[in-house]
Amino acid sequence: MADPKENVLMEKLVSLCKRRGFIFQSSEIYGGINGFWDYGPLGAELKRNVKELWWNRMTRMRDDVVGLEATIIMHPQIWRASGHVDTFSDPMCDCLLTRKRFRADQVDVQSGIAYHFTGARDSVSGKVSQDPFAVLLPAGKPPESARKTAVAFYQLRGLQNVELSGETTEKVENSQRFNPENGALLTEPRPFNLMFKTYVGPVADEENVAFLRPETAQAIFAQFKNVHETSRQKLPFGIAQVGKAFRNEVTPRNYTFRSREFEQMELEFFIKPDEAVEALCGQVATPSTPGHPGTPQPDWGWQMWHQYWVEERIRFYESIGLPRTTLEEYWQKPDELAHYARATVDLLFKFPFGTQELEGIAARSDFDLSQHQRFSGKSMTVFDEELKAAWPKLDPTRQSDLSERYRLARLKYLSKTGEPAEKAEKQAAEDAANLGKGYYVPHVIEPSAGVDRLILALLAHAFHEEESTDEKGRKETRTLLSFHPSVAPVKVGVFPLLKNKPELVAKAREVRESLRSHFNVFYDEAGSIGRRYARQDEAGTPFGVTIDFDTLGERPEWKDTVTIRQRDSGAQERVAIAELRTWLETRLR
Repeated sequence: MADPKENVLMEKLVSLCKRRGFIFQSSEIYGGINGFWDYGPLGAELKRNVKELWWNRMTRMRDDVVGLEATIIMHPQIWRASGHVDTFSDPMCDCLLTRKRFRADQVDVQSGIAYHFTGARDSVSGKVSQDPFAVLLPAGKPPESARKTAVAFYQLRGLQNVELSGETTEKVENSQRFNPENGALLTEPRPFNLMFKTYVGPVADEENVAFLRPETAQAIFAQFKNVHETSRQKLPFGIAQVGKAFRNEVTPRNYTFRSREFEQMELEFFIKPDEAVEALCGQVATPSTPGHPGTPQPDWGWQMWHQYWVEERIRFYESIGLPRTTLEEYWQKPDELAHYARATVDLLFKFPFGTQELEGIAARSDFDLSQHQRFSGKSMTVFDEELKAAWPKLDPTRQSDLSERYRLARLKYLSKTGEPAEKAEKQAAEDAANLGKGYYVPHVIEPSAGVDRLILALLAHAFHEEESTDEKGRKETRTLLSFHPSVAPVKVGVFPLLKNKPELVAKAREVRESLRSHFNVFYDEAGSIGRRYARQDEAGTPFGVTIDFDTLGERPEWKDTVTIRQRDSGAQERVAIAELRTWLETRLR
């Protein structure tokens, strides 16, 4: 549980986001809708900046990654192939008294005395209920409280004058079987599928069922062959996508951290299986030291590529203002890994409500493409001309060893999917034979980040309060968002010193017009200059430009110069208007 200081911080952050137009609750005028959030003027700019920086870093600054934008609704068979229809669920339980729903693994642990009742009867009508019920009370609380709750339970089942029966007690330690709000017994956990269901076409029947996508990755796998063939890319290469995803979370919580509608930034980076790398290069490079492994090399196996992308993602976060010291690497243990994953690293950030996942980087083997190949009947193999040419030059013993390793890997996948043993053996043998002909199913490294979680992390890290004392001894608190300039929603604030001086206003508007085609500029002439600075501090604007009487030539040596104020330090300096754009460009990267 978060300590009080962290709760206060979160409350202040949420208040600031509402007050300054970063984030609003969706449908607020109708009481809101849980798990959905709207981004206001500043939030929309912040989010757009983050997505553009990710996209540029992932695609435009690289030769080996291309982009995709896919539909939110896809063929429902895609979600059967990916396992989402059958396994994408959370354990759910309901309160027997209120019917409120909880995620079973997130119910607070409790201890106390449990009062069990085998049923009840109506003393007037004689009607009987044999539904068992239980209530957990903290040690020392009078049993009458449990009986009162039990009476309410049986009244909901049609009894009016309730007589309880079969009362027994039990000491309970560290249980998650009771509602922490009222002590009532919870139902047994059962799976609750997280996908939003809809219908495609005029008839809402089972034949027309579709789903809002719970992730953006599967579209990349489904379009892999089209992108590979049209982009003229050779392995290794990646496909990136930014887009909306939807999950019907049982308990959305922690502001925008866990929502029902959110955005993802995902890369699927396709690599050669290690057996193909070894056939081509004679060896497979593996990590020997921690840290960034450097420029990609032809002999990299999946472990090198995985470490490379972990470090690349950390470098991205550093470049937008989240230092490495704010992040933690959590390497999932073998028993935590998905059955198809070879390794997964979660990048964690310390939010005000606790340290939570910001991004996951998974080595997913060839599971995804293999699944879509199996369900669609369409080949997801690639032809590697270099591998075909290199294979005959290998020693027969090496050929046999590589073929057998590849056969066993394919057999492991096929067996886990439930294929009959004989069919799986036959298919794995064919796949191994095709490796020597230059054909294989690519493996994938997947860095997957949540846009909304990243926005929340940037807001939490940037939020600062500074106390100062004015000349009269009064304490003042200054609130600011110290965003990295690259993500700041507004880059420059432009202010005339006084709004009732037309010449100052005209010059300020002229300066604003000269900058607005290069930066997001906010013009403000209302209130004192100090108050305007404070508003921009809360918006996270890095620089404020003030046009004063010296700009107009009151002091000739400062004519056509402006005062620039820096957000974090409050320091000010004079800069010529003619040099203003260049001055800003060098500091807003």
